[in-house]
Amino acid sequence: MILLHTTGRILRQLRHDRRTVAMLVAVPTLLLTLLYFMYQEQEFVFDRIALIMLGVFPFIIMFLITSIAMQRERTTGTLERLLTTPLRKTDLLFGYGLAFGVAAAVQASLAAALAYLLLDLDTQGGAGYVIMIAVANAVLGMALGLLASAFAKTEFQAVQFMPVLAVPQLLLCGLFVQRDQMAGWLQALSDVMPLTYAVEALQEVGAHAEPTGTMWRDFAIVAGAVVVSLAAAAGTLRRRTP
Repeated sequence: MILLHTTGRILRQLRHDRRTVAMLVAVPTLLLTLLYFMYQEQEFVFDRIALIMLGVFPFIIMFLITSIAMQRERTTGTLERLLTTPLRKTDLLFGYGLAFGVAAAVQASLAAALAYLLLDLDTQGGAGYVIMIAVANAVLGMALGLLASAFAKTEFQAVQFMPVLAVPQLLLCGLFVQRDQMAGWLQALSDVMPLTYAVEALQEVGAHAEPTGTMWRDFAIVAGAVVVSLAAAAGTLRRRTP
């Protein structure tokens, strides 16, 4: 019951924050539309990039939203008050996970519907697997956002952690340069970054009609990274006095 109450509280906060709702819903669709017109004459290029972006956009957006939201709860004293109640750390963390998981599912479904129905995205695998990986990626971004907020004193500082935790993963995930064409030390860094496996899983969906063992392995790695990140974030949830 406490977990569901926490999830409901976070979802109500999201619903009343129109700017956040707009970022969740409008930004991915607008960016996908922009990509479509950028690569309108290069159909296969759009298919490759748009498929990956369907997983990357939720990761980035959830990182930003969660890091700011948790930092706000820290600085306003809300987190301190919550932790004086019977609420457990796991209730709070999984409450965030469920709430943002629901938001991510809505976001990914709308973005995928736009991409497949209106922008003619073509993949060998089904859209359901794309949405599944996108939701997992969004929850990963949420977990890293929770972790980043612990080391920031202001909301602005929380955003500044994005170049540290998110941008390197974007650069090394194989989106801009194939991983096997990178220097050895860059490949080694890429191997320990969860976004690499999310991108590879999406590429597997794009190339194969049926889910492959590689796709399920990569999805499991992303899910494991979520658990590890949430466990690390749990260690930062302690009583603080502003």
